[in-house]
Amino acid sequence: MPIQPGDTLPDIELQVMGTSGPEKIRTGDLFAGKKVVLFAVPGAFTPTCSAAHLPGFVVNADKLRTKGVDSIICTSVNDTFVMDAWGKAHNADDITMLADGLGEFARAIGLTQDRTASQMGIRSQRYAMIVNDGKVELLNIDAQGLDQTSAETILDAL
Repeated sequence: MPIQPGDTLPDIELQVMGTSGPEKIRTGDLFAGKKVVLFAVPGAFTPTCSAAHLPGFVVNADKLRTKGVDSIICTSVNDTFVMDAWGKAHNADDITMLADGLGEFARAIGLTQDRTASQMGIRSQRYAMIVNDGKVELLNIDAQGLDQTSAETILDAL
C-alpha cells in the first residue's frame, strides 16, 4: 500500500549533485522543519516529464514559494548525473534534483511501477505531494497525464 496523508516519509540516503560531484543526502534532512513540494517522474528526459511536468514546476517555483513552500524537490529512479543534466537542461535551479538511482525511496513509499516492457525497469510512479516537516499532507498520483500532479494542481491545493 502506498504512503498516505498523515504518514511520515522514510529516512533514506539518496544523492544530489554537489559542487564537486555526487553527494549523499538523507531524506529526513531534506524534509525536516520545512514545507516541501515533492514530485516524482518515471524518468528524466522522457517526453511528458521533459515537456510538461518539470517545466511546470520551474515556471511556478516563485508562486509555490509565495504560498509558503520552502523547497521543491524532483525525484526519479535515475542516477545523480542524469538528474543533474536534466535539471540544467530545464533551468531548474530552484528545484532540488534528487536521484533515487536504485528506486529505494520509491519502493519504501509504495509508489513504484514496472516499466520493464518498455526497457525502463522498475520506476517511480508519477506523483506530487505536499510534505510538512516530513509528514505527508497531500498525495496525488497520475497513472496517465498530469491532471493530479501538475504544478498548477499543487498550487491550487496550497
